Amino acid sequence: MTKEIKKELSSKNGCVSLADENTGCSVHTKESLTNDLINAGIQPSDTLLVHSSMKSIGAVEGGADTVLDALMDYFKEKGLLVFPTLTYSLNASNPVFYVNKTPSQVGLLSDMFWRRPGVLRSLHPTHSVAAWGHDAAEFIAGHEMFDTPCAEGSPWGRLADRRAKILFIGTKTICCNTFLHGVEEWFGVPGMLTEAKERLLSIDADGIEHVVPSRRHIGSHSNYYGKMQSLFEHRGILRHVRFGDAACFLLESAMAKEIVMECLKADSQLFTHE
Repeated sequence: MTKEIKKELSSKNGCVSLADENTGCSVHTKESLTNDLINAGIQPSDTLLVHSSMKSIGAVEGGADTVLDALMDYFKEKGLLVFPTLTYSLNASNPVFYVNKTPSQVGLLSDMFWRRPGVLRSLHPTHSVAAWGHDAAEFIAGHEMFDTPCAEGSPWGRLADRRAKILFIGTKTICCNTFLHGVEEWFGVPGMLTEAKERLLSIDADGIEHVVPSRRHIGSHSNYYGKMQSLFEHRGILRHVRFGDAACFLLESAMAKEIVMECLKADSQLFTHE
């Protein structure tokens, strides 16, 4: 690893927390949340992936539905809104994923989002995404054709192709970053994936069964994604923004991919050790 990269990497081994500050706004509205998106520099034509903690946003008039209304209306004309709708619990003994029934296991907003009319959900049994807006059907298509969770040809790789932004709402760190799991896959980090494939099943909205032989991620690499925070900030691709009361990170996916690839070339086990 070059001296320059070492200097830019965070000196802390784990994830770096972003401190919360009180915005002074007691109740947020659809209009105020829309203004937060504008102030964050997010464009209505962007592709935006959202990792979220509803609780961190604070009091919202209308609750979680208002949060989703603000996000969906913002992107409905030209953009694409994406949430991860992961289902980690599926395995060989619990192998069936129902695209229109199986709850998301990554937060309230994620689980409510995929259930909304017009939102489309991909068919990967463990690492599905839900999308709303421009080209949503094209974006999610074929996810079930891949035998790894975040293949480069899947929606996870398409995020970088579309130069998507990733918004971490109140997550405190950038460690809950499924996109970086994808970058590790695309690089081919040794030992990251199981060799054996589990026979999982995805049932689409028409009740058609899709067999998805699936390899799984091994280990807790995300515990060390915090190493990248200072480097991302120094390169100008990670900014601190606000959404409601939540202190948030906003990350540029395409440049994050390039930088992480650069670091993995120097140390393929970067996210497996302190």
